[in-house]
This record gives sequence, structure tokens and C-alpha cells, in this order.
Amino acid sequence: MISPGVAGRLAGRTAFITGAGGALGAAIAEAFAREGARALTLSDIRVEAVGDLAARLRRGGVEVTTPELDVTDGDAFDRAVRSAVEAFDGLDLLVNNAGAVSPNARIHNVTTDDFDRCVRINLTGTFHGVRAAARVMRDRGGSVINIASVAGLTAWPYAAPYGVAKAGIIHLTRVAALEYAKERIRINCVCPGAFPSAIHDGVPDGAMDVIEARHPFGLGKPQDLTGAVTYLASDEAAWTTGQAIVVDGGYSLP
Repeated sequence: MISPGVAGRLAGRTAFITGAGGALGAAIAEAFAREGARALTLSDIRVEAVGDLAARLRRGGVEVTTPELDVTDGDAFDRAVRSAVEAFDGLDLLVNNAGAVSPNARIHNVTTDDFDRCVRINLTGTFHGVRAAARVMRDRGGSVINIASVAGLTAWPYAAPYGVAKAGIIHLTRVAALEYAKERIRINCVCPGAFPSAIHDGVPDGAMDVIEARHPFGLGKPQDLTGAVTYLASDEAAWTTGQAIVVDGGYSLP
């Protein structure tokens, strides 16, 4: 692990990551630390899920806070981001990573509650994060990275709520990038293919087998995505905003 202050692409930066207790959130946090980030806010609705990760990062010299956060609560999101700014004297990066899948079902079998829950966590939660970041980054600029999905770019049967929510994230990213360009806030998203994670625990094995077969490189790993996220967080992406970067093992190829 690169210690804070050692030259890296994110040397001295501060970052806020949602869903940090999951596989991808943890991988992003560790990648940011390797690149020299000095302070990380690791938020999750299950605060106990980030305990071991936070301890490892602190041993490496990174400052870490671990607020409990339900991303569907916009006021709570604002408070958590303001607390991070106060704790670390600013915020450079925010990663909207928290998410949830929808039941594996055709549309006529999807309940309104299931649809609303998926959209609320994925899309509304991301909106809350973009809004909270914009409120504190307008004077100094920054980078917001939203985790979308190739499901927002292609049609996934039996996953309408999830696809709709992820497509919304992609469009929100583009609109927000235009709105905040003059304030030097870069807003981009990463569109992963499928990789094993806790949010897929409810997906039937047969469905995951079908999804895996659609990926020429097979299912990915969280670490396969961190390069794109780190790039977008870094100065290498200083001229990149409003983009949806696809990292999907070939899933979306025709």
C-alpha cells in the first residue's frame, strides 16, 4: 500500500465512498490508498461491514472515518459529506457505489415496492450523492464517479427496475457534468459488467450462468474495475467529464 504523501496519482486527496462495505467499494478504497489518498470516508448502511477495511487502511497511514449512511436519505447524505469536509479540510472525490439488484422477474411479476426500492437505492441514492458533492465542491472543483452498469446501456430481461435505474444514472451523470463544468467538477460513470458480489446473492444460479456466458472474458472481479475508477479520480482525466466508461469483459459487444 502506498502511504499518504508518497507520490501517486491521488497523492494527498480526500475521498468519500458509498457502499464501502461491499466488494467493489472495498477494492476502490484500497486502490485509492495505494495511489496516495490521504483520507477516506467509508460509508455503508451496515457500518460494521467496513470495520476490517478501515483498520487495514489506518495501519497503512490513511485517515479513515466510517459513517453509517442510508443513501436514500438525502439529508443524511448531506450531513455525512459535510462531516467529511470538516474532518479532512475538504473533499476531492466522491464515489457513488452503493447499489442493489432487483428480483429476477418479468415485468408483470415485479411489484411496485420492488421497483421503487431498486430505483430509490441506485438512482435516487446517486442523485443524493451528486447533489451533496456539488454543494461542497463548487468553490474548489472535484471529481464524482458514479457506478452504473452495462444494464443501463443494454437490455437485460428479467431486470427491468435495475436497468432503468442504471440508465438513469448514466443520464444523470451527463446532465450533471454539463451543469457543473464551469465549476470544474468532473462527473463521470463506470459501467461494469457482472462480477460476483453480495448484491447478487439473490440471483438464481441459472441466471448467473446465463449472464456469465454472455461475457467473452467471463465474470469479472472488483479489481478489474478499479483502474477505470482511479483514472477518473486522477488528474489524468482532467479533460474527461460526462462519460460512461464501459468495463464489462466484452459483454456489450454486438
